[in-house]
Amino acid sequence: MAEAQSDRTFLEVGGKRLETVWHGPGPDQAPTLVFLHEGLGCVELWRDFPARLSEAAGCGALVYSRLGYGRSDPCDLPRPVDFMHDEGLTVLPGLLDAAGVRECVLIGHSDGGSIALIYAGGTPAPSLRGVITEAAHVFCEELTLRSIREAREAFREGELRRRLEKYHGSNTDCAFWGWNGAWLNPDFKAWNIEAFLPGIRAPLLALQGRDDPYGTPAQIESIVRGAGGGAETVLLPGCGHTPHQGAGPGDPGRHGPVHYGAFFLIAPAAAPDRACLLPAGAL
Repeated sequence: MAEAQSDRTFLEVGGKRLETVWHGPGPDQAPTLVFLHEGLGCVELWRDFPARLSEAAGCGALVYSRLGYGRSDPCDLPRPVDFMHDEGLTVLPGLLDAAGVRECVLIGHSDGGSIALIYAGGTPAPSLRGVITEAAHVFCEELTLRSIREAREAFREGELRRRLEKYHGSNTDCAFWGWNGAWLNPDFKAWNIEAFLPGIRAPLLALQGRDDPYGTPAQIESIVRGAGGGAETVLLPGCGHTPHQGAGPGDPGRHGPVHYGAFFLIAPAAAPDRACLLPAGAL
């Protein structure tokens, strides 16, 4: 079982080591916020947001890098088109079990949000108390593919590779080509996880930036229409693909965390005795 800490550790899931960091109280003391990163993300790319949200909400936080990302074990390439299904239906349940998580709120960004939705709607999810997604995909859009093609060119030209190497090291090719190759596989145009939405009964908050280059508002419209237990959605003006980040205090991209606090109003069971807005300035 993972202990309360802010140190990097490794948990074995399916015979592979996954990089994890834990913040705040352990799973036997409080609910756990579980952070699922975007398609090019990892533990480090969440920066200090998990620790700040953990402290403000009074919950533990489990942050992990999927296989082929950060300091986790490398993955086999190419990734299959249904790689997010495997992550949500097999890997995530194994991780939660290995970490000893008893009650959790999933916080998923982009691909991580899609994985959270698959887990929430496609497994018994006995520990699940809520789901928060940022820029989650539930079907493939041409806008998304266009931006991913642009990322491929940036990686080939070297600038994006150099930036990613800082966070992924020897996993840089696994991280980039595993994501990019799967999304640009011609078969991915038919990828769709809307069938999982009716099975989601936990409280659900879906955030999306109005200026997201990787998805249109049709994504959160589908989520709220399909979620079996209903969903709250927020379309953030002046915000791109990463609602929890922004350039500064006045940046609309920082509005997302305010809605994280509001989540505990609609889902008090996610964090007993913490059903209130986070204090002003807490994030």
